[in-house]
Amino acid sequence: MGAMISRKQWRRFIDHPVTEWVIFAIGVVLLLLSPVVGALPGPGGIIIAGVGLAMVLKTSMWARRRYVRFKRWQPKAGRWTDWALRRPSARRREAIRKQQDAKPATSASNPNRSAN
Repeated sequence: MGAMISRKQWRRFIDHPVTEWVIFAIGVVLLLLSPVVGALPGPGGIIIAGVGLAMVLKTSMWARRRYVRFKRWQPKAGRWTDWALRRPSARRREAIRKQQDAKPATSASNPNRSAN
């Protein structure tokens, strides 16, 4: 029976510089291939682009900074992109936004407050 890889071992493997460069390179190749696959019928190009973008964002601080800048410039598109990439931060922000939208509007004056 094979030994399971622990979370710590997996993290150490993923965080190794060679592994990060390989993931980054595969992500770039997928992004470059997505227009070619997009010419075929079906949603393949979008899926390939999403996977490639996720791989690049996982390994490149430069790409993450550009992504954040893009999200500030186009917040609605940034929400859709986060949703498409299944980013945990997107789910957290969306839950906070829904919670804030669900709060009833409070009036400026409180009727229970006594005037001094």
